[in-house]
Amino acid sequence: MRKKKISGLGQLLIPLVALLILLVFNLIRDPGFYAIGMAVNNSGNQVLTGNIISIIDSASELAIIAMGMTLVTAACGGQDISVGAVGTIAGSIFVKTLKAFPDITFGTVLLGILACCLVTVLFTSFNGALVSVFRIQPMIATLILFSCGRSIAYWIVGSATPQIDSPIISAIGMTIPGIPIPTPIFGVAAVGLILTLIFRTTTLRLYTESVGVNEGASRLNGINPVGIKMLSFVILGLCVAVAGIIGTCRMGQVSHKTLLIDIEMDAILAVAIGGNNLGGGRFRISGSILGAYIIQMLTTTLLAMRVDPVNIKAYKAIVIIVIVMAGSPVLKQKLTAVWNRIRSAGAHTDPSKEVG
Repeated sequence: MRKKKISGLGQLLIPLVALLILLVFNLIRDPGFYAIGMAVNNSGNQVLTGNIISIIDSASELAIIAMGMTLVTAACGGQDISVGAVGTIAGSIFVKTLKAFPDITFGTVLLGILACCLVTVLFTSFNGALVSVFRIQPMIATLILFSCGRSIAYWIVGSATPQIDSPIISAIGMTIPGIPIPTPIFGVAAVGLILTLIFRTTTLRLYTESVGVNEGASRLNGINPVGIKMLSFVILGLCVAVAGIIGTCRMGQVSHKTLLIDIEMDAILAVAIGGNNLGGGRFRISGSILGAYIIQMLTTTLLAMRVDPVNIKAYKAIVIIVIVMAGSPVLKQKLTAVWNRIRSAGAHTDPSKEVG
């Protein structure tokens, strides 16, 4: 049990160090960076403000999708690059459903959420079938929806960007009256809690890691690799649906051009930064969530330094390359070998160990 905990901590070492470096850097650069205050939003509600709150709030969609991406990565040894496009389809279905009724009520919102989840799961199941049944490499299989998904969203809502103005929508995308914490943060907590309960009460984690490590051996042990891979895509679909709904409610509209744009690359990076093996096998959801917050903190830090938004991706790429290389198995082996040689040399020169 102790060995397992140490191993889990080791997996989170790189993202924790990266986060610590960012925290210290911002503290030195601007001591007021972490200040938290209260303000009144456009709806007249008291809300928490500050860079930390903004980081945790803004990373919500990314953290949710990264959780689903972690499962697909662990089971299939590849990534789904269509999550941004499918999330846009989810938002379009959600808005289209709401617009079919004269008023936005709790009932219509619930119906929109159900329709959104159903359609999104169908699309991700299509990806899952290509990967698990037809054995197409995940990135190639999901390239189809990556290319045409936003066009499908455009067909659903047309050229317009329909507005959805309602207190219920504001509560989902921003804050609930009387609660100063942004609602999307609760969404991340809810998805994380549900997945944690599933892993603790079922054998899903064991089966997923087993399929990711050795599909043939898993089949011989009675595990259905096709079913496990399909289930990972279904869970990813539900995560994408939640992220799409939050993003749509946050903006109060759906835009096939901007909703969840480039989030697929950030989700893959969050999984990698979190210490998960992109080739499949063992995984840690908490690492992916931490990776999502690191990416958002890096973005916020660069914006606070008045870096041109056009150049932010280049700076992010440099930092992320360093983080990913630091966690690479090759570098770990080399550093371990160097450390062992240093320890061995120290043992030989230690006078206390000499025979007198």
